[in-house]
Amino acid sequence: MKLDDTKKNRKYATQTLIPEITYQLNSGEFFKKSQIPKVSDFARISFKMHEVHRKESTKYDYEASLRLHIIPYFGEHKLDSIKSSDLALWQNKVLERVSARRLKNIRSVFNSILEDAISDGWIDKNPFARVKLPKCAPIDIQPFSMSEIAQILHAAKPSLRAFYAIGFFTGMRVGEIIALKWSDIDFTKREISISKAIRMGRLSSPKTTNSVRTVEIIDVLLPHLKKHYELTGNKESFVFLTGEDTPLFDSKSVRDHDWKRILKELDLKYRTLYQMRHTFTTVMIENGEDILWVSNMLGHKDSTTTLTRYAKYIKREGKQRATFMNAMF
Repeated sequence: MKLDDTKKNRKYATQTLIPEITYQLNSGEFFKKSQIPKVSDFARISFKMHEVHRKESTKYDYEASLRLHIIPYFGEHKLDSIKSSDLALWQNKVLERVSARRLKNIRSVFNSILEDAISDGWIDKNPFARVKLPKCAPIDIQPFSMSEIAQILHAAKPSLRAFYAIGFFTGMRVGEIIALKWSDIDFTKREISISKAIRMGRLSSPKTTNSVRTVEIIDVLLPHLKKHYELTGNKESFVFLTGEDTPLFDSKSVRDHDWKRILKELDLKYRTLYQMRHTFTTVMIENGEDILWVSNMLGHKDSTTTLTRYAKYIKREGKQRATFMNAMF
C-alpha cells in the first residue's frame, strides 16, 4: 500500500498499519500469507483430499475441467488474489466454449477447491459467493419416432444392433450399456442387472445410487439380445466387444464408427446417443405405460423426477376425468 506523506496518513500508519504488521510478524501470520499457494498447486492437494470418495468417472471429469478450463486462467494466481469480478469474467469466457450446464459443472469443481482453501485457512471467504450461477437451458429432449427406431436398427452394424435396441427399449445410459457383461443378463427371468458403467475406458459405479437397478427385458428387446449372444456370448465377458475382443472404450467408439453413419444414411437430424434414453421414456409415457415402472427402468430417485422432465409427453386430450363418480351422484 502506497500512502502520501501527510499528517493523517502518518497517524494511520502509527496507530493501525504498524501495530497490525507487528502482530502478524509475531503471530507468524505475515509469513503464512507470503506462502499462500497458487491455484494449480492447491488444486492437486484438494483433489488428493477427495480421491477416496470420488468415482473414477468423476475424477476424470474433474481433471478435465481443471486442465482445460481452470488452470489456463487461474493456475498461476495465488488463492487470495482471486476476486468475484475475476470469476464472473472467467465464466463469461468459458461460456464461449461450453454450454451453461457444462459451465455449472466446471464451476462446482473450482468452487470445491476454494472451499477446501477456506478449510485450510488460506482464504477467509469464497469469491464465488457473489457470482451468479449461469442459467441452464431446459434438457434437450429430441426423441426418435417409432419408425425412425426401426430404420436405425435395420441400418445398424450387426455388432451394434443390440446396443441400440437396449438403449431404445430399456432407457439405459450409454455408459451402462458399454459396461454390460453377459453375467448381468438373465434370459430366464428376463432381467438385466445394472451395477456399473464405463466412461473413457474406466469402469465405475453408475451415475447415482438409484442407478443400481434391475430392468426388464421387454418382448421387443429379447430377440436382439439372443441374436447378439451368438456373436459374443461364448466370450463370457462384456456383451459388446471390439474386433480385438476388448470392451468398448466409451460412447465415442459407437458414435464415430456407426451412429453418425446411420443418421447420415437415413437423412435423420443428428442427435446424441443419449436421445435413445429420452426416446424410451417419451414413447412409454405417450403410450400410457405406468410412470412408476418407467421411473424404475430409468433409475430415477422417484417418479417426480420423471414426471417433471417428461410431463409434456403425457397424453391428456380426449380423456374424461373422474368418470368413476358418475354412478354415485
